[in-house]
Amino acid sequence: MNQISPLAFVHPEAKLGDNNIIGPFCYIDRDTVIGDNNIFQNSVTVNVGARIGNGNEIFPGASISTKPQDLKFAGEITTCQVGDNNSIRENVTISRGTASKETTIVGSNNLLMENMHVAHDCLLGNGLIIGNSTKLAGEVTIDDNAIVSAAILCHQFCHIGGYVMIQGGSRFSQDIPPYIIAGKFPVKYCGLNLIGLRRRGFSNELIEHIHSAYRLLYSKGIISEGIDEIKNNLQITPEIQYIIDFVETSKRGIIR
Repeated sequence: MNQISPLAFVHPEAKLGDNNIIGPFCYIDRDTVIGDNNIFQNSVTVNVGARIGNGNEIFPGASISTKPQDLKFAGEITTCQVGDNNSIRENVTISRGTASKETTIVGSNNLLMENMHVAHDCLLGNGLIIGNSTKLAGEVTIDDNAIVSAAILCHQFCHIGGYVMIQGGSRFSQDIPPYIIAGKFPVKYCGLNLIGLRRRGFSNELIEHIHSAYRLLYSKGIISEGIDEIKNNLQITPEIQYIIDFVETSKRGIIR
């Protein structure tokens, strides 16, 4: 049974699962689907097109599936998909998609900290930590288990690899490959995310293997030549293949 505050508004066409708590001054619009066991603290707005899973906690002032801040948006029917067990803190805004991809996706088990923004058509994976006041422009992709610190500005279309740590206050317009620390100004490769990898159960041998891949990758003036060095000199484990695929499919180029 859902617990809905008498001071909340839930549109008659909204679809709610079971055991949700909807606090005072929440607004849940039409064409929304909400699963089970979610907690909406006071003053949460769930806009048209929201698809929210199970076990999420959404804090005051958050707005989910907001109208895209894109002048090309012409009112097309799009969605914003949020997975399970996310903590979406105060004043977070997540836009729904546009005609480009038709949806914005936030995976599961993420912590989105206060006042951060996820723009239209972004694709966020699982196990992410995204810090206070960080802003993601449109169509950004973040792979699983990345840590994106506070007050970061991420250009549209960027791709952030898994298991990275990005220094707070950074701004960048190129892709950040997996397993690394990125920081300084301008943003650059600062070594492997050693602590993060060890916490995630990566062995010392595997970490050294990944480190060897980056030494080869950045040993050449041309990134494609660095990839050739990796292919010719290292055993291609799934982790190394991930690096190769990430770099070879990068559309904005990777940080150096």
